[in-house]
Amino acid sequence: MFKKSKLRKGIKKCKDEITLLESKRSRSQSAIVQAILEQRDPDEEEVEFFNQYTAKIDEARNNMYALQRELDNLEYR
Repeated sequence: MFKKSKLRKGIKKCKDEITLLESKRSRSQSAIVQAILEQRDPDEEEVEFFNQYTAKIDEARNNMYALQRELDNLEYR
């Protein structure tokens, strides 16, 4: 029972982290889209921030999915 609670808390923490990272990434994403619409090259720094946040989001999602699979395995035993 304690393990399930710990997994649920971990999943919630991952979701919160993803939400925070997505909001930070949106600023760079907006700058990149604006540059594309203005038919100019996006700022390299914005592209780098976007790529870094995307990698962190992917990592957090993969962690969340692993925790969810582990929780599902415990619940359906």
